[in-house]
Amino acid sequence: MLTSAPRPVKNGLAYSSTSKVRSWKNKFGRWAALVVLLTAASCSGTKYIPEGSKLYTGSTVKLKSDSPISNESLLTTELEGVIAPKPNTSFLGQRPKLYFWHLGEGKTKGIGKWIADKYGEKPVLLSEVDTQRVKGLMVNRLNNNGYFKPAVNAKVEVKDQTASVDYTARVGKPYLIKEIQFPNRDTLVDRAIQATKAGSLLKVGDPYNLQTLVNERVRIDGILKNQGYYYFSPDNILFQVDSTLDNQVNIYVTVKNNIQDRAVRPYVLNRVTLNTDYSLSDTASAGRTPIPYRGYRYFPDEKVFKAKAITNATFLYPDSLYRRRRSDQTLSRLMSLGTFKYVDIRFRPARNVPDSAGYGHLNAFVRMTQVPKKSLRAELQMNTSNIFTGPSLVLQFRNRSALRGAEQLLVNASASAETGQGALSGVTSTQYGLDAQLLVPRLITPPFDIRLRNSDFQPRTFFEAGYKYVLRTKYFQEDIFNLGYGYSWKTKVTNEQRLQPIDLQYLRLSKQEQVFTDLLNERPFLANSFRQQFILGSSYQYTYNQQSLEQRRNQFYFSGGLDLSGNLAYLLQSLSGSSKTENGSYALFGQEYSQYTKVDLELRNYYRMSANPTSGNKIATRLLIGVGMPYLNSNVLPYLKQYGIGGPNSVRAFNARGIGPGTYRPSETQRKANSGFYDQVGDIRLEANVEYRQDLFPYVKGALFVDAGNIWLVNADASRATYDSNGNPDGQNGQFQFKTFLQQMAVGAGAGIRIDVQFFVIRLDAAYPLIYPYDNVDIETPTGDPITANKTGPKAIKLNIAIGYPF
Repeated sequence: MLTSAPRPVKNGLAYSSTSKVRSWKNKFGRWAALVVLLTAASCSGTKYIPEGSKLYTGSTVKLKSDSPISNESLLTTELEGVIAPKPNTSFLGQRPKLYFWHLGEGKTKGIGKWIADKYGEKPVLLSEVDTQRVKGLMVNRLNNNGYFKPAVNAKVEVKDQTASVDYTARVGKPYLIKEIQFPNRDTLVDRAIQATKAGSLLKVGDPYNLQTLVNERVRIDGILKNQGYYYFSPDNILFQVDSTLDNQVNIYVTVKNNIQDRAVRPYVLNRVTLNTDYSLSDTASAGRTPIPYRGYRYFPDEKVFKAKAITNATFLYPDSLYRRRRSDQTLSRLMSLGTFKYVDIRFRPARNVPDSAGYGHLNAFVRMTQVPKKSLRAELQMNTSNIFTGPSLVLQFRNRSALRGAEQLLVNASASAETGQGALSGVTSTQYGLDAQLLVPRLITPPFDIRLRNSDFQPRTFFEAGYKYVLRTKYFQEDIFNLGYGYSWKTKVTNEQRLQPIDLQYLRLSKQEQVFTDLLNERPFLANSFRQQFILGSSYQYTYNQQSLEQRRNQFYFSGGLDLSGNLAYLLQSLSGSSKTENGSYALFGQEYSQYTKVDLELRNYYRMSANPTSGNKIATRLLIGVGMPYLNSNVLPYLKQYGIGGPNSVRAFNARGIGPGTYRPSETQRKANSGFYDQVGDIRLEANVEYRQDLFPYVKGALFVDAGNIWLVNADASRATYDSNGNPDGQNGQFQFKTFLQQMAVGAGAGIRIDVQFFVIRLDAAYPLIYPYDNVDIETPTGDPITANKTGPKAIKLNIAIGYPF
């Protein structure tokens, strides 16, 4: 498994290198030649069409009416959905799958037959198009949308050896709803349906739409399911539509007459049985006796769980009305405990006869199958980047019920040994780490008891602590400690929140080599970012993610985070009149602490080009904004909290931490001294990405992308001089300025291949820098030190191998 180093990278790691460019160019030339040949072959694929036949290339749909069509776009998409057959796959105007099919034509074995079966498509001919059937389906869809008596025509357009079909639908005014009547009989179920009228999807004056009627049945059924009607179903509801009026309809909501008695009766839970160790070979009745607990029939496994841990996640109560909402919530809460691999709920009618009010009775059986309580996992990784490369080992111990309350204890031990690449050649980085996390499946908020009873998701309180030892030869040795406490919870499938009142981090440079000491002496700004590593932080993050809503054609993602440090300590020390250090800052236990406010925003949008939810053809966009403001006790963010930009999940045409701040770029001496890596970080980040993703073959996708971004400092750093296009110092020194920041954006573009096999993605990207933050001129620093010039031509192409999508 590949991971990135030295900083974490979302969606897995990545390898990035510009070495061996000549070898790559030779291979690229051969692949390019092959692509050209295949493209040429695909262009002439129509010559394999049988004589007298025409290749079907697709259809268009046009709507015509003498009156405005309010939902024209959606209606056109629906009509396009009934067109069959689908034409052969086209990519950039070409049909390579036709050529692949031809390679296996008439063959029963061999490489040509394999390619045809794997990647080819048989030509779709005009003779296969049944226009009468398609027109009939279009008339049906138009009727469903309230356009009665439409006229649909089809016209075949022939061009050389290809043909297309143009469909034109002429419609009149849509039929509008004039009147809606709900059941008025004096029965339990009719009264329940009548009570749902206020929230009806059917509105007087709206166009008639069959899908709205279907949705209305589902809505009514959902309400009744939460009022005890366990055996009721949407099919029990009947809509009678009177369309004899002039462009108007009356709709009558009724209950079918021939449904079973149990479907029109609400049910109350009689007994609720909880079995925490269910298996097919050992059911609850296999020689075990349940114990009564809080009204439940409970089959205990006290070695693993306390009964309270299970009942707190159960929302089905004896002698309560059956509600599907509570059943679904129980399933979700029990599964989110992380201790069960399977949970189901069975309902059976109790032997009790209906009571005087007409209510029936159900027995509920909640069956839970456990996963092993303890597990040990070992993972060997190869960390590869343009900065450090080397192996690492991660061991993880997990106890899924550490305190017999479904608390998950995770203990991780890691070790890595990496060798520097490029400018850091000869430098080794050795790391050892040990951290632990305890996840408690409830909110610990004394003296309050917060349960979030209306949420389907289990809230958690987490405690974490860790230590990491880092030895970087020729530079330093450091110890990193962290301690945290907080909460995470979800109120909906799309919403997640994380509040961490305590987030303490402490970095200690226990040993410094002379070269690193000299570097810090030369760069006071950098020295401050390393020295101020006592972080007394608190943080909050909110995430809204529509990617779980797979049917949505347009999916939106937003994440916003606020990170604060040192403010409370500074306030208390100011009020108490504590003395300051020689630097004019407050200290805690003899160590200066950081004070800052940091805001991070991430917005993404995924637009699927096709209405088909399984299609991978989409446009993905991302915008990253990060601002860290040091103040009072600090003049720069801690190094751990600063931003870097570039790399395989950022601006892919540049190295990781290879851009900025602003127009700054390390000099040749700095690069040889391996110090450029530390300088190219900042307090402000702005990044934007656009990527078009296209399905090519099974499990293979292509992509075209453009990335742009840079980082800046809040306060100018004299040791990081920046220059204008003439090579003269511009005085900004990496500082963010509104009038120039857009001109300083680094821009790159490229293409890539993704091998997507569902459970993991291997990504290959080639990116070329289009715009550098600085002009491509050879300049010198005031001391005569040359600045490295930009790379141009094929050598500037950046190759990336990564795991997962960039965003």
